[in-house]
Amino acid sequence: MVDAVIAVQFLENLQDTLEPWPWAYSALVLCALALAAWLANFVTKKVLLRGLRRLVRRLPGNTAGPEGGSNLRVISRLANVVPSMVIAAGIRIVPDLPPELVLFVVGACRAWAILTVALAVSHALDAANELYERRPDARNKPIKGYLQVVKIVVFVIAGLSIVATLLGVKLGPLVTGLGAATAVLMLIFQDTILSLVASVQISGDGRVRLGDWIEMPSQNADGDVIDIALHTITVQNFDKTITTIPTKKLVTESFKNWRGMQEAGGRRIKRALYLDQHSVGFVDAPGLARLEQFALLSDYLRDKQAELAQWNTELQAKGVAAINARRVTNLGTFRAYVERYLRQHPGIHTDMTLLVRQLQPTTEGLPLEVYCFTRTTAWAGYEGIQSDVFDHLLAILPAFGLRVFQASSDAMLMAAQQQRGGAE
Repeated sequence: MVDAVIAVQFLENLQDTLEPWPWAYSALVLCALALAAWLANFVTKKVLLRGLRRLVRRLPGNTAGPEGGSNLRVISRLANVVPSMVIAAGIRIVPDLPPELVLFVVGACRAWAILTVALAVSHALDAANELYERRPDARNKPIKGYLQVVKIVVFVIAGLSIVATLLGVKLGPLVTGLGAATAVLMLIFQDTILSLVASVQISGDGRVRLGDWIEMPSQNADGDVIDIALHTITVQNFDKTITTIPTKKLVTESFKNWRGMQEAGGRRIKRALYLDQHSVGFVDAPGLARLEQFALLSDYLRDKQAELAQWNTELQAKGVAAINARRVTNLGTFRAYVERYLRQHPGIHTDMTLLVRQLQPTTEGLPLEVYCFTRTTAWAGYEGIQSDVFDHLLAILPAFGLRVFQASSDAMLMAAQQQRGGAE
């Protein structure tokens, strides 16, 4: 009590001393107010936050890092309210200030406090998202889009409150007046509304999750989903570029999600060998003897020859000409070999669809398509198995008397002409 009386007497004496210069006393009080606001900010941030950081670091299971993470960012934002409140309370005691200026400073301080609280709520939502993403099932149902909607609502309310504070009106009548502008607001926020609906659908049916490999040619996207937000889906392409896709596009346009392939445990090989149709023919006796040396074909050739022998015997009994007899073909034998080779290959998933089939002949040859699945879905492993299979098939083709079709250039003709010229 005595200290307060002494302080009041000191201020009165100081005011009497500076009476010839009225502005000097006001300037001195303003400086003192600014110093008090700075001290309040210093004490709150440097002392209080430093203690909180030490406390958070000592908590068991802390993973927030040395800066304390989003939780302390919330406290840091809220700490900015203290100096604004000091200024709002102290500006009234500064003498000789116009009442309009005092009202403006008080309103600005309150507006700053509202904005600070809104930013603190935004950081709190970020902290909630960080905590949620630590859950094992977070990637299947992300909540980032919903939290962004909450942020939008918070900042809209904060903006209206700031306008109402600066204008000196109540928030209720201001919101009522804006109700008439609902159609305009719907037009302004139509992308946000569409994105919110799309986010709800995506989260509900799980069509896209973090880590999924998606392919969307219309958006030049082919890679892994690394972020799912309210307005955009971020994809890191395999060439390490980044593509952002509007969230609503994943509802209104088609795209391919490779998650099913990864969950099934097998990746499809669907590739054709284009054979020269002039190389297709029957296998003679020496050729059969040579093909019987393949362990994969021993059972097939034995059963096939028994089937054909019975067929041809019945034809002979009917007196049909020998030209109608059935014989083993090199293409049919090669198809059987390829199928058996795939079934014994350690990298091929034999429990999934496995086909070796002929497609419609084209001007580029006769397509012999291999359709099967690998046991791995990893890109490098898949390409290695596929290359290993077709390396072998291309190398083994001549043993069956078959050739691949290849559009030739004039290089072979020129080489032949050079050889003839050299011989002459």
